[in-house]
Amino acid sequence: MTDNATHLPERGKVWHRYVAIGDSFTEGMSDEVPGQPGVYAGWADRLAGHLAQLAGGDFEYANLAVRGRLLADVVGPQLDAAIALGPDLVSMVGGGNDILRPKADLDAIAGQLEAAVVRLREAGADVLLATPTDPAGAPVLRHLRGRHAIHSANVFSIAQQHGAYVINQWGMKALLDWRMWSEDRIHMTSEGHRRVALNALSALGHDTDRADWSTPLPPPPPVSRRESAAANAEWAKTHLAPWVQRRLRGESSGDRVQAKRPALAPVDLPDTVDHD
Repeated sequence: MTDNATHLPERGKVWHRYVAIGDSFTEGMSDEVPGQPGVYAGWADRLAGHLAQLAGGDFEYANLAVRGRLLADVVGPQLDAAIALGPDLVSMVGGGNDILRPKADLDAIAGQLEAAVVRLREAGADVLLATPTDPAGAPVLRHLRGRHAIHSANVFSIAQQHGAYVINQWGMKALLDWRMWSEDRIHMTSEGHRRVALNALSALGHDTDRADWSTPLPPPPPVSRRESAAANAEWAKTHLAPWVQRRLRGESSGDRVQAKRPALAPVDLPDTVDHD
């Protein structure tokens, strides 16, 4: 970390050129657009819709995030492309795929992230970061909870040092409910993305109905051990096994995927804000 004085971000600003960079989370999986199979909206698209409304229509948005990308790509080619677009706000969420690797270096990840924040701030852009969610109840990822906690602390430290905004997903108790997650248990449902978008808007200093996005769903009906075991077995067969096979082959789910919004363009408000 640098030794610069701590900066506090300005609350409630209005932005006009927003660029999102990152991995599958920011691409929007699994928030599929109704009637468009394989096309995802996601929290960043939804946030862009809210920001466009605040800007009175004088607003453009690009999303360069691609599923499966490591932090080196996010703070490398994606960051270069984002800066070239001349944004006044950039959301940058990366490192989650790096943390999954056995020899993940959390200090190195934090260093890469901080250097990218510095570049963006020097380019005149405000920066929105995000912590990971708490994986306490995840069947495979819960053993990485310590790593996620350290990464969250690093994100907050970087943000405080450089005047960045933070989406605190770690503190979103509603996301501990598996009904907020898709069948793969890695990507959020449309409702999860909707809530994260409102959390992001709040983090940027704008008024939201906090109870709407932070209050957990009512308790789900009980599930027997047999039903739970069967569901876990089906998930392992359908989602975990293919992921492991890709890792063994050195492949990524995003190897043949391009950014969905590579250039700044106006936002279609009904598609980004209203669909559930």
